[in-house]
Amino acid sequence: MQANNKKITRYLIPAFLIIFYVAYASFKVLGQEHGHDSTSNVSQTSNQHTDEKGIHASHENLPANEESHAKEEKIDAGKIIMEHIGDAYDWHIATIGHSHVSIPLPVILKDNNGVKIFLSSKFQHGHAVYQGYKLEKGKIVAVNADGSINTQAQFFDISITKNVASLLMSVILLCWLMLSVARQYKTNKGRAPKGIANVIEQLVLFVRDEVARPSIGPKYAKFLPYLLTIFFFIFINNLFGLIPFFPGGANVTGNIAITMVLAIFTFVITTYNGNKSYWGHILLPPGVPKALWVLLIPIEIIGMFNKPIVLMIRLFANITAGHIIILGFFSLIFIFGAMNQYLGYGVSVVSVAFTVFMNFIELLVAFLQAYVFTLLSALYFGTAVEEHHTKEHH
Repeated sequence: MQANNKKITRYLIPAFLIIFYVAYASFKVLGQEHGHDSTSNVSQTSNQHTDEKGIHASHENLPANEESHAKEEKIDAGKIIMEHIGDAYDWHIATIGHSHVSIPLPVILKDNNGVKIFLSSKFQHGHAVYQGYKLEKGKIVAVNADGSINTQAQFFDISITKNVASLLMSVILLCWLMLSVARQYKTNKGRAPKGIANVIEQLVLFVRDEVARPSIGPKYAKFLPYLLTIFFFIFINNLFGLIPFFPGGANVTGNIAITMVLAIFTFVITTYNGNKSYWGHILLPPGVPKALWVLLIPIEIIGMFNKPIVLMIRLFANITAGHIIILGFFSLIFIFGAMNQYLGYGVSVVSVAFTVFMNFIELLVAFLQAYVFTLLSALYFGTAVEEHHTKEHH
C-alpha cells in the first residue's frame, strides 16, 4: 500500500506543478497583453471594443497620457466558457499575442446557386465576407451586397464543425481499436489477451454481465451490439472532451443534438421490439378499473416519450456542467488577477488545485455517464421484451 501511495504521489506532484505552471504562464501572458494594450492602443477611435477572447476594454475621453490610468478591463468569463463548450467552424489551438492559431474546417453550404465548399479561414474569424456569407456570433449568416444580414436567404449548412470533426475522429479511433482487438483475438487463439485487448475485454464483459443480462433477461444478446456501441461511443467522447488540447477539447457528448440522436435510437429500438405485453400495459393497463383508463393511458403514453427525453437531458447536462465548472475555476484566476496581480497569483494556486480535483472527478463521470445511459437503455429494452403472463412448464 505504501509503495502504491509513493507511485501515486510521484505522478501527482509533477502533474500538479505542470498545470500550475501553465496557469501561471497564461496569467502572466494575459497580464502582459493587457499592459501592452494600455500603452499602445491610445489612438483607438472607439470608446469600447470587445476582442475574440471576451476581454472588454473601455476608454474614457481623456488625454493620451492619462488614458492608460483610466482604462478599465474585465474578463467576460461567461462568454469565454460558452465559446469553449460550444461548437465552432475551426479548431482553436492557441492564442499568441493577438494572433489565433487554429485549424480551419470545411464549410459546406447548399443554397439556390448550388453547393459551396471552402475553408472557414475565409471568414477571418468573422471579420470577412466570403461568397455572400459571414460568421455572426459563431453562426454562418447570409449577407446582402451592402453588408447587412439577409434574413430571407435560405440555405442548408452541412459544414464539418468542431464537434463533427471530433465525432468522426472518435468513430475512426473506436473502429481501429475494436478491429485491432479482434485481430489480436484471432491471432492469439487460446491465450489470454494482453494490453488494451484485456481492458476492452473487461469492459465488454462488464456491459454484458452487469448491464445487459440482468436488465433484459434471456433476450439480451439481441441488444448487446447496440449497448456496447453506445457505451464505448459515449465513454471515448467523454474522455476526448477532457483533453484540453487538439485532438481533444470538443464538447461532443455535451451537445444536445448528439444526445438527442442517441436517445432517439434507444426510443426506436424500444418501440420496435415492444411485445404484446408491453403495449398492453400502455394502451390497456391491466389490474385497474376501466374508468381510470382515461387518466392512465395518456400518462403511460407521455411516460413512453418522456424516457428518451430524460436520457437526452441527463447526459447533456452532466457533461456540460463538468466543463463549465472546470472553466469557471480557471476564469477565477483572470477575474481576480484583473483586480490585483498578486491576488491573481494566489487564487491561481487554489483554482488549479480544484481544477485537478475536478478533472479526476470528470474521469469518473466519463465512465459513469456512459454506464448510466447504457443501463437505462437496457432497462427500457427489458420492459419492451418482458413477458408478464408466461407459464412455467416443469
